[in-house]
Amino acid sequence: MNVAASPYSCILWDVDGTIADASAGILPRLLEVFTSFGLPEPDAGALSRWIGPPMFESFQELAGMSAEDAHRAVREYRRLAARDGYAASVRIYPGVAEALKTVRAAGIPQATASSKPENQVLAILEHYGLIDDFVVVAGALPDAAGLHDGKEAVLRRALGRLADAGIDVTRPVLIGDRLHDIEGAAPLGVPVIFVTWGFGEPGESAGAVAEVATPDELLRILLPQV
Repeated sequence: MNVAASPYSCILWDVDGTIADASAGILPRLLEVFTSFGLPEPDAGALSRWIGPPMFESFQELAGMSAEDAHRAVREYRRLAARDGYAASVRIYPGVAEALKTVRAAGIPQATASSKPENQVLAILEHYGLIDDFVVVAGALPDAAGLHDGKEAVLRRALGRLADAGIDVTRPVLIGDRLHDIEGAAPLGVPVIFVTWGFGEPGESAGAVAEVATPDELLRILLPQV
């Protein structure tokens, strides 16, 4: 099997809500942060909206924090994540590990492009034995102020690292589960396949080139000749 079996020359993966479900750890930490700021506990049904987009943006848009307080909240959240262990309470979605290995066996280079901090992405992939399925692992990196970059910047970095590794990046695709994946990919001209097993809400897939409900459906798009 070779890359000719796919319409894509490389495949980029979001992590939260696409490869891994980290909600069991994310949501309790969010509640701790809310409590430390004296904020009322958010509605449990809305907590999934926090999973995927950059935390700094979410603390402002969803919790109504100022930029200064959002910086403080992100730092506290990261401290709690380090305390708990980055791979703790994380599960890999059924069928995704197998899909990653199938794509790798077909000779198609893969990379992550996650808004999750890069060190956390590495910890999860290493913990679950998935690291070897990726040529490049790209996640959010902090600037001088400690603010992590967003999806477009991470995608640009992932593509750059792939190109530096000699990978053909002329026909990339991003696999994601949230609107911010689509919005981050659009300026780079990267098409998005939207997976519905993650945390996206109705309507978030608008702008995606396809929508799939299972890893098997995804593989039929990525490897149509298999």
